[in-house]
Amino acid sequence: MTDFFTRFSCLLDVGTPANAVRAFDIYTALMAENASEDPPAEPFLLSLTPEHGPARLWLRDPGSADQQLLITFVTRCAEAFGLTGRWGFQWANIASDPVVNGFYGGAHVLDLSTGATLEWMSTGCWLTDRLAQEDAR
Repeated sequence: MTDFFTRFSCLLDVGTPANAVRAFDIYTALMAENASEDPPAEPFLLSLTPEHGPARLWLRDPGSADQQLLITFVTRCAEAFGLTGRWGFQWANIASDPVVNGFYGGAHVLDLSTGATLEWMSTGCWLTDRLAQEDAR
């Protein structure tokens, strides 16, 4: 049986070490909300590591995770800490076995001050659109 996974690893700069500590409270609350969903989304991992600095959170999948849960966390942190500017991440969707169309990815860009998505793209959609354009000629 083929399994499908969403993989990502990214950083979020929350400005100060104190905000980083508070971000863990936001994460804990979000994970509790998520656990009450039926079914819950696949959670992501959160940590602070010395190589990234005391105010940069490392967000990553544990093998597979839900991108929307990550986006919700980032927008809640942005609101709580008054973050501004753009933030984004890339992801890869992979199949455990080689299957046709089982591998693609994408990227997502947020405006931290509004929480709005500025742009996003999926390589699977991009490829399908480009192939359809060729068929239309």
